[in-house]
Parts: sequence; C-alpha cells; structure tokens
Amino acid sequence: MSLTPMMKQYLETKAQHPDALLMFRLGDFYELFMDDAVTAARALDITLTGRDAGSYGRVPMCGVPYHAAEQYIARLIDQGYSVAICEQMEDPKLAKGLVRREVVRVVTPGTHVQEGEAGPRYLASAVYRGGRWGTGVIDISTGEVWCAEYADEGPLADLFEQWRPSEVLVYEPAKEDAAYAWLRAWTEARQVRMTVRPEPRQPDAQQHQAVCEQYGVPNLVPLDLDGRPVAAEALGFGLTYVRETQRQLVAHLRPPRMLEREAFLVVDQTARRNLELVETQRTRQRRGSLLGLLDVTCTAMGARLLRRWVERPLVDVARIGERLDAVGALTGDALLRAQAREYLKRVFDLERLVGKVALGSATPRDLLALARSLSVLPDLCRLFTDSPSVLLRASAAGIPDLTELADRIQRALEDQPPATARDGGFIRAGFDPELDALRQISRDAKGWLAEFEQRERERTGIRSLKVGYNKVFGYYIEVSKANVHLVPDTYERRQTLTGAERYTLPELKEREEQILTAAERAVARELALFEALCQAVLDRLQDVQRAAEQVAVLDALSALATVSAEHGYVRPEVVEERGIYIRQGRHPVVEAAHPGRFVPNDAELGEGRDLLLITGPNMAGKSTYMRQVALIVLLAHIGCFVPAAEARIGLVDRIFTRIGASDDLGAGQSTFMVEMVELAQILRQASDRSLVLLDEIGRGTSTYDGMSIAEAVMEALQQPGRRPLTLFATHYHELTAKVDRLPAAANCSVAVQETAEGIVFLHTVVNRPADKSYGIQVARLAGIPPEVIARAEQLLAIREAAASDAGGGRETAATVAPREVPGEYEAAVVAEPKGPPKDGPVPLPLPLAGPLVDELLSRLAKVDVLRLTPLEAMQVLHELAEQAREVAAWGGSR
Repeated sequence: MSLTPMMKQYLETKAQHPDALLMFRLGDFYELFMDDAVTAARALDITLTGRDAGSYGRVPMCGVPYHAAEQYIARLIDQGYSVAICEQMEDPKLAKGLVRREVVRVVTPGTHVQEGEAGPRYLASAVYRGGRWGTGVIDISTGEVWCAEYADEGPLADLFEQWRPSEVLVYEPAKEDAAYAWLRAWTEARQVRMTVRPEPRQPDAQQHQAVCEQYGVPNLVPLDLDGRPVAAEALGFGLTYVRETQRQLVAHLRPPRMLEREAFLVVDQTARRNLELVETQRTRQRRGSLLGLLDVTCTAMGARLLRRWVERPLVDVARIGERLDAVGALTGDALLRAQAREYLKRVFDLERLVGKVALGSATPRDLLALARSLSVLPDLCRLFTDSPSVLLRASAAGIPDLTELADRIQRALEDQPPATARDGGFIRAGFDPELDALRQISRDAKGWLAEFEQRERERTGIRSLKVGYNKVFGYYIEVSKANVHLVPDTYERRQTLTGAERYTLPELKEREEQILTAAERAVARELALFEALCQAVLDRLQDVQRAAEQVAVLDALSALATVSAEHGYVRPEVVEERGIYIRQGRHPVVEAAHPGRFVPNDAELGEGRDLLLITGPNMAGKSTYMRQVALIVLLAHIGCFVPAAEARIGLVDRIFTRIGASDDLGAGQSTFMVEMVELAQILRQASDRSLVLLDEIGRGTSTYDGMSIAEAVMEALQQPGRRPLTLFATHYHELTAKVDRLPAAANCSVAVQETAEGIVFLHTVVNRPADKSYGIQVARLAGIPPEVIARAEQLLAIREAAASDAGGGRETAATVAPREVPGEYEAAVVAEPKGPPKDGPVPLPLPLAGPLVDELLSRLAKVDVLRLTPLEAMQVLHELAEQAREVAAWGGSR
C-alpha cells in the first residue's frame, strides 16, 4: 500500500500511542488525521477537512494553531482524552527530505499542567497485593508526592473521595479482578479516567527500582518505604507513568510523604458531604462551605494547604497547640497580620512556577514572577523573627535566602517580557555584551537600509522605490510597473506582483546575510541565556520548594487568624481527655450568612452524657445544632479558633454522620438502603473516641420498623467500651422515655413557643424532651391548605383518643409498654390497631408471654448487629418485623 511519506510517518507515530489523540506538528499547526481528526473536531467544535494520503485516498483532517494549542489540549483533557504532542525536531529549512518528528510529551488527565488552574490535579495509582492496597498520589504541577498502604479498601476509598484524582492507574488484570470492583465503580460514577497499563513481569522489583532511580537512593530505606512494599510498588507505578508521558526524569518531584491514617482525624466522604466541608451539597460550589468561609488565603500554595488541613485535621495535641499559638499571635496583632498579608499577596505560585521550569515549559514571564516572589520573602521573614509563636518563627526561619537568584533573574529580564521565549526580546540591554553586540548590528542595519534606499532612489531616479522584507524572499527592492523601464541592468528580478516588480543587488544580499545572521544569533543567544537562568533555578530547586512550603504555612495560618478575628472566634482548649464542652457555640457558615441573627447554644458530651437524644419540630434547628458541634470540633482539630464563648474539646478519632435523605439509584440503593448502609458502617467502626451525628434514623420505613431500628441503634451506641459521643435527632418522641434506662444518655430539645397564630421557633436547645412533634403546626407554616390542616387535626384527635382509651383499658399494638426486664426494651409505637388477618382469628392484645413471643425474643437476642452486612441486616430486620406482626395478630399462640 502506497502512502505519502508524511502520512507514513504519522501512522508510525500513531501506532506507538494508540490510546491518545496524536497532535502532529506541520508548520504553524498541530494536525490530527483519520479517526483522531473526527474525534477532535467533534470535541473541540472545529472544522473537519481532508488531506490526500496516497493509496488511502482523502482522509479526515483537522488542526489547531500551535501558539494556541494549550487551550485546545485543556478542552480535550477535560473531556477525558489523552493527547500525544508530536513536534518537529529540526528546522524545516535545513532538513534534508522529510522533517524528523518525535512525540515530546503525552498529556493525560492526571499529568496535565494547565495555565491558571487553581486547584490540584492528582495522578493516583492503585495496586492490590496479598490482601493489601497500595497507592501513590502525584501532583505533577507542584511536585508533591504521597503514598500509602492499607489493609483493606475502605481507607483508600476515603482517600480517593477526598483527593478526587483526575486519573487512576491500574494494571491490566484489574479490569476483571473482583477486588477492584469498587474502584471501577468509583471511577465510573465520578467520571474519573481509569488508565490500564500492562503489568510488568516482576512488578514489585521493577517499580521499586523506579522509585530508587527517581530519588537517587540505593534502596527504599532512606524513603521509609522498606516496610511498605505495596505502597512502594504503587508509587513506582505512578513515577514510571510520569516519566513515560513527560519523556524525562521529572526533577521537581519531592520525596514521598506517607498518608498515615492514624495521624489525622478521619472524616469520610459521607461526613464531608453532610458537613459541607469543601463544597455545598446542593450546588457543589465552594461558596457556602466551611472551606469557602475559611479560605481568605493570599497565595495559591496557602489555599491548597488550607484545604488539606480542613480535610485532614490533626489528632496530636502538641501540633494542634502550635497552630493555635500561631493563630493566637496573628489574631492578637492586627498590624502584624495586615503586614504579613500584604507581603503574601505579592507572592505568586512558587510551587507551580518551579514545576514549569523543571518540565521545560516556563516562559520569561514565569521566571520574572518567580524572581519577584522570591525578593519579597526576606521582608516577610523579618516580621516573625521575634514572634511568640514557635510555628511562626520556625516557618519564617525555614525559608532559605534566595535573594541572589532573584536579583540575577531580575537583572537579566525586561520588566515586561513577551509571553514566549521563542522570538527573543526579553533579555535586558546591558546584561550580556555578546547579545548587545548582535543587537547593535541589527540596529545599524536599519540605518544602513534607509541610507541604501535613498541612494538607490537618487541613482535610478525612481522616487517611489522602496526596500522591504519578507520571510520567503528576504530583503528586496520594490519598483512599480510604471517605473520598470528605469530599472538598471544590475538589478536581479526576485518576484513579480500585480502592480510591481521586486529586485535585489549583490550588495543587498551581502548585507541581508549579515542582518539575518545577527538576528538569528541574537535570538539564539537569548534562548541560551534563558536556559542558563532556568538551570540556576533548578540548582536551587529544593530551596525554592522549601520556601513555597513555609510560605503556604504562613498564609494558611494568617487566613485562619483573619477569619477568627473578623468573626469573634475564641481559642479552644484541646485536651487528651474524652469529652466535648461548648458554651454559646455557633454554626460558622450559617452565622456568616446571617450576621447578628444566629442563636448560640451550649453542648456537653461525655462524663455520663455520651448520647444526647434531640427532639423538636422540623425547621427548629436540630440538624444545624448537630452540624455546628461537629464543625466546632473539627475547627479545633485543624488548629483554628472556634465560634463559641468557650470550648473544651477532647481529641476525636473520627466524625461520622447520617444526616439527610439521599439515594444511589445507580448502585441499586434506595434512600432507606443508603441510610442503613451508612448506619452499618458507623456501628462497625465507631469507637469511644468518635463523634457520631444521627438524624431521623428509621424514618424511611414503617413506624414499627423505623422506631425499632432507632431504639436498637441507641442501645448499640451505649454498649460499654464502644460508646461514641453521639448526637441523635429524632421525631420518635416515644424514644425519650427510653433515655432514662440507658446508662449514659440524656434528653434535650429545640424549644418552640406556641402562640395564637401558631408556633415560633426559638432555636434554643434546652435540657428536656419535646412535649410533642408540632408536625401539623409546621405544615401550616409551610402553606398547606387550611382544609387539609383541619382534617389532619381531626384525625390526630381521633388517634390520640384511641391511644388514650387503649392505655386506660387494654394494650394494643399501638401502645406497647416497656418490658420490666433490666437492660431490655421493646419498641413503643403510635399507630392504629391492625385489622384481623384474612380468614384468621381476631387479634388479641399483645401478650407479654407466650410461645410466639418467646420464639421472637429468642431469635432477636441472637442477632449480632455489629457483625451483619447491610444487606444481611435488612433481611433479618424484615423477617423479625414479619414475625412481630404475626405475634400481634395471633396473640402469642396458635
């Protein structure tokens, strides 16, 4: 099959990168052909044309200008594609035959460095070996690297949900391996690119070697990875992929940091969503979240670090205390805080700037921004020389002196350099004598050309004669058609135009060579000087990265101090002892949205109050109260001041939440199933150091089932040795009577005031149960039609009367008294008595004894709730509920 030479070169290159769209450099454009062209034209909404390919005939083609390629690449990456960039490796003017081309980098969702992108873009790898999971996480734009090894997928799933990698690497067998099913589902649900790579013959040894080569170490010991072989393999997997895509050993990648789960307060994906830590549930926007309130940072590095602090709070009292000391020092000195923030505003994104230098994509503007940022740092450091905060002093002292590097770059570069280096014009005059001499030749040439033009006009008598230049023909003498008869015989014709002729002379040719050679040499010299400046930055790479880290710390602390000062937060006392005490606490985000209107409330958990049962009507503020307690606890663990008059917070290991209604229809889970799955996780994992928030447990099923589940959960959370600090909001008012029988539980409610016009929400938490649900009153406030409200009140009166009669004479299925057996409880429900079963006996009052009752109780006593899977729990609960209905219908015996 006969192909054009260029198309043959294209297909050979494409065969090496079948999974990527190949951008093939042809002159001033990157072109795509065949299927790639069709895909790219549709994704980018650009015109699809065609090109002759020899025996292939005319094939589809589309292209984008090379100078604007990055914006098109970004659009393709955002749609999940990978792009291979094939460049011309020699000057077409000097090439003999076909221009040599090579793929210089492959851009993927996890390795794309986009100009102006604020948030991180992570590449993650996942490896499952011997029952353990390993992962490596790389941010190629900043050079930050992490890795971890876990005994099961739960912590890894939490990590991926928190970090939201843009691309996940797995080996080929993972496409079918059942162990990876959760990861396949996760990437599909969140539209994250899963990249499948062939598994090496000796994956552990090969990937471990990749790690050692990257960091120049003989083995894994210096990196503290010798005891974590799966984490090391996963990290090597990611590093190998980065090297393959970038076509180089990426120098700015820092030594890996271990993601030790025990070093941080664990906030899983459900809690992050319900507490709206980094984005709101409804709009998925940062505005309205806790991070949206706290992030008043001045630098991109500080913003990224603060987000990590919010998502990974500390559980070390000493480290928390250091942050609180720093926030306190900044909060108490408004002038210091203002000065620090002024300097911080002048610091650009050092991490990404130095990353661009390492990747070879930096521009003169990037280097100048880097230099100007570095020149600010000495003044910033001096602010904290005598700070009372150890952390502030240490952070400032940890910033290396990079003044010499900054001065060199600023002496070399123009104050307003061009956007790219390729055409020169960015080195300051006087910096380099050789460059100045070459530029002088170019400047002299302009005067010579003007003098030459005037001399030829006088010699030929052609007053309209002019000297010009273009890239194809070089310098020329242009004469109009009307004056061609005056042209001397010594002129050599170069080009014919519609209204003019163009000529040259040996003298002009000679000078043209001098001029163009000088211009080309000047650009080449500027590029060489630019490379030297980049190398100077790389020589201080680790120092610049260290400076960026410490600037980020100072910036994040200044942001926490600014928010604390502006909103009147106080320093919490964070202690090792278990328990939470908050006086006049406030919800930070709600308060900021409604300044001056938020009603503060106290909270006390621990020391005999491990579970607070919270009752009260809808809209009264139960969920807000629970969330504000959790956010105050979380802020304290971050090392931030808290919205309260006083707070004493004992260390917490995890925060669990079961709040709100949501389904997962894609996974085949209803709202109630999602609730039960989340509840099962809490019951299995919560310890006596955990904080648990439960809202309306059991509301997704019948009253019998729901109240039984809620009461059983209360009992489970009060088991000795695993008694988490729990806020339990419910509308099952019957549960309030059970609190006194639990060992460490208490009632509280959100107060309301009844008036002639209806109820008024006081938003005040009081230490007593609510007297009723106020559901009809809330319905009236919501605008339910009056006739519906009136009918509801009639039905409520009928049911209350029936329940009263039943309580005075006989027991029914609607009023069940607690069994007089220590430590055992039965569900109290409010419902109408059931009718007789079809063709069966009339139901009798539910007995306290009988064969069926004994059988039911025996079976119930054998259920180990904490060992059941969610699906098993649902099945057992269904069977027990059916058996209970049979007991109620048959009276306990047959």
